[in-house]
Amino acid sequence: MSKRTWATLRGKLPLLGVLGFLSAASISARAQAPTASPAPPQGKQPAAAAPTPREKAWGILREALRDDSADKRANAVRALGLLPRNDEAGKAAIIALKDDKANVRLAAAVALGSLHAEHAASELEKVLNDSEPAVVLAAANSLLLLHNDAGYDVYYGVLTGERRGNKGLIKGQLDTLKDRKKMAELGFEEGIGFLPFAGIGYEIFKNVAKDDSSPVRAAAAKKLAHDPNPDGGVALVAATTDKNWTVRAAALEAIAERGDPSLVLKITAAMDDSKELVRYMAAACVAHLSDLPAKNVPAETGKP
Repeated sequence: MSKRTWATLRGKLPLLGVLGFLSAASISARAQAPTASPAPPQGKQPAAAAPTPREKAWGILREALRDDSADKRANAVRALGLLPRNDEAGKAAIIALKDDKANVRLAAAVALGSLHAEHAASELEKVLNDSEPAVVLAAANSLLLLHNDAGYDVYYGVLTGERRGNKGLIKGQLDTLKDRKKMAELGFEEGIGFLPFAGIGYEIFKNVAKDDSSPVRAAAAKKLAHDPNPDGGVALVAATTDKNWTVRAAALEAIAERGDPSLVLKITAAMDDSKELVRYMAAACVAHLSDLPAKNVPAETGKP
């Protein structure tokens, strides 16, 4: 090596040393640095937890209760009747009583009876002024299920065609109930107490004409069996001479269930009814009431 070359290298040695030190430090730092975690794969997110059966059930009901279809709302409200003493179900049914569609209001009135929603009695009483007789009858039936006697006033009006004092059906509703065609449209549907013939048998169902109002009136007679008002008994006795035998039979069944022996002499003529089933019903009713002890009737106080 020439003297000139050595002199040049010796001049660069300090610089090379610094560069070597920095390079070694950089390698050491990289070796000691923590390894970065790999980035998570793109696109796949954690799956949401599946709803519980209860959450799914209420989701279905709540969606149906808000549906634009009145039929779907009515069906959902009717289903609420399977949830007795459930606060949310009771509140939803009360709201449905104000629906602009009669079939939804009808379903709500039925459901509140099935729910045993005694707190809803005052709301059901308001529905007794509904323009649709079917809704009124549904409300009356539910009121009786809730041990509210306001329902009896409605059934008295259906059977007699008259108001009980200033209570019960208003004139327009009574006029509708006198319309054979409109009454027939009420039919045995909607679970509103139009199946009162357990003690009479299925024969009534086979013999009732579809254009006849007698099924509704017969149901009303049966509903008056436990009416505490004495004029309920008077109405039932009068119904034992109705021109339709299904009403006569239903009235006799209700009188037997009422258990008032003082009515025996008032129904004996029914044992000669032209309809065989009515004769048998009358005979059984008379036999039953004749075996009961007389009810104590408070003596009238004399006028001073």
